[in-house]
Order: sequence, then structure tokens, then C-alpha cells
Amino acid sequence: MGALDFPIWGTTARLLVTDPKRLDVARAALDAELAAMGAACDRFRTDSELSRLNAAAGRPVEVSPLFARTLERALEVAEATDGAVDPTVGAALVAAGYDRDITELRHGGPAPRLVRRRVAGWRTVRLDGHVVRLPRGVRLDLGATAKALAADRAAARAFAETGCGILVGLGGDIAVGGPPPEGGWRIRVTDDHRDDGSDASGQDVVITAGGLATSSVTVRRWRRGDQWLHHIIDPATGIPAASCWRTVSVAAATCVDANAAATAALVKGWSARTWLGDLRLPARLVRLDGRAFALAGWPEDALTVMDDPRQAAGPGQTTGPGQTAGPGRTTDPGQTAGPEPTAGPGPTADLGRTAGVPADARPAGRRAG
Repeated sequence: MGALDFPIWGTTARLLVTDPKRLDVARAALDAELAAMGAACDRFRTDSELSRLNAAAGRPVEVSPLFARTLERALEVAEATDGAVDPTVGAALVAAGYDRDITELRHGGPAPRLVRRRVAGWRTVRLDGHVVRLPRGVRLDLGATAKALAADRAAARAFAETGCGILVGLGGDIAVGGPPPEGGWRIRVTDDHRDDGSDASGQDVVITAGGLATSSVTVRRWRRGDQWLHHIIDPATGIPAASCWRTVSVAAATCVDANAAATAALVKGWSARTWLGDLRLPARLVRLDGRAFALAGWPEDALTVMDDPRQAAGPGQTTGPGQTAGPGRTTDPGQTAGPEPTAGPGPTADLGRTAGVPADARPAGRRAG
């Protein structure tokens, strides 16, 4: 097994390959996809296509095929989630203080005056081939979809160029490609993808195909005055979502679908249990008080709640506001897992339709050592 990680977009990129001799080739494929997606959709780069579009003041803008495809996926996600995940939240994020890379945000300063106002909405975006027009004053944020799509594209490209099994993790957005290692890809689901394994409240799961994403309101956050703010915006109010969940993890056919469902669940709140169940998406939802719920075939092991979460085998802590959990440094997804049966069939269809269990998720065996 070959592995490496490095910082990217305020989080950590993690690359695993089943053939260590192909690690350099896989890294080149990952780097190429990250560079292309950053040039297209990085909100904090003044030279990105997204920044150019946001500054166009209502004028039509011609965009690259990659940008057009990313925006198309973001609009599909908005429709599939009933508008809970909406790309027109860019101005709301800036108003909340998220106007630069998360690594550059500093705590302190006056609390912002947040005005409850529905965002313009995804239906106001016009995409005609490679030409995009936004209403004057509307700003897009494609962060969640772009990062998840980059993971999907990088895993597929790295597999095509190496012929071996691939796992790509971008923060908590995880995509796999090619044949998995024996026992599958083992992933630690916990508050923060940077968890060193000392936090026993997370959960180990295994996937063999598709994607896995965790979204949360406890890591990617910042303080202004007496307020803690996070970057999961509720499009119906235009302010950070007041969710009953602190973390949601979802397995799906693609990382984009998993990320969309996890993020939407935070916005939808308690009704997310029914929504995810109807979609038959394996999911793990952790309430603010630490109680965890497993849905649609997500393994229920390690969900026992204890008074001290540091002593618990589960409910898993969540990641910060909007940051997702992923393959932690000490939870090497390349390690093989125990012989437990899988929770369902392999990847299936579209997030927006009820289609069988979209990913093969199961509990991991006990870690060695």
C-alpha cells in the first residue's frame, strides 16, 4: 500500500494506492485534477473562473467545460435536495465572515449583522452550454460540489492511469476507484479528518466502491464577537444553518452524491432521517448531544452513547461547521478490515431518486496494534 497526504484548500488531501510503485503516477493525476478545479472554482482565487463570473455584474460569461460541468452538477444537487444545497449562497458566506480561505480566518472582531433572507436560488442561474449568466448581485459558491467532484474525477483518472486501486480523500470527501484492497477501504468517521486516533468516539467503516462524505458544523468555523459561525448556509434563511445535527456521514454512488446528501441533511434537520431513508442512502447522523442514528444499512456498531465521549466506542464526534470527516492519519483506509458482511449492493443511481443502496458500507474490524 502506498500513501501520502498534503494540504490543499484549507484541508488535507489523502491519496492511497494498492500498488506502491504507482503512487507517483497517481499523485500526478490527482495534482492535475486539483489544479484544474482550483483554476475553475476556487472562490478565494481572484484569477479563477468563479471569481470572474461573480464579478460579472449580470453579464454573460463564457466558461470552460470543467466549470460548466461543475456548475451543472451543483444545479442538479440543488434540485435533488429540494434546494437545501444551493450554489447561490456565496454572498451569504461573505456576510457571515467566510471571505477568505479557512486557514486565514482569525477569531475575533465584531459579530456580523446577519439578516435572515432567502438566497436568490439556483433557478436564477442560467447555464447555456458554456455560457453562464447570474443576476446582478448574486454570487456563487461551488466549494462543496467542486471538492467532491474533484475527488471523484481524481480517483477515476488515477485508476485509469495506474490500473490499481485508488482512494482519494479531500478533507471528508472520499472517492475510490479500481479494485479495492483485500477487505476493502477502511475509513475513520469522526469529527475531524485530522483525528490522530486518540478520539475513541468515532467509527471505523469499510467501503469498496463509490464515495463517502461527512459534513459537520463543529470544525470549519470561526468566532465573531460572542457568535460561533460555520459555513453550512441554510438557503431559506441566508444564515448558518441551526441544525439539530452536528455531523452527518453518507455513503453513495459518487462522492458528489454523498456530499450533497450529508450537507442537505444538516440543513433539513430532523426531517433528514425520513428524507435519507426514502432515498435508501446509508447514513450516520450525530445529534448535538452526541446521540447517533444509523440509517439504510449503515453499520450500527460503535453507536453506544456514554456520558464521556472520550470513553465511548461510538457516537462519533462531528467535524466542524461544514467540514467533513475522512480518512484520518492513524485510520489508514488501506488497512484491511474484518470479515463482517456488507450492508448492501454496490453503487447505484442518482441522489434525486430512490434507487437501491448506493454504496457498499460495513463496519470495520478491530484495528491492529
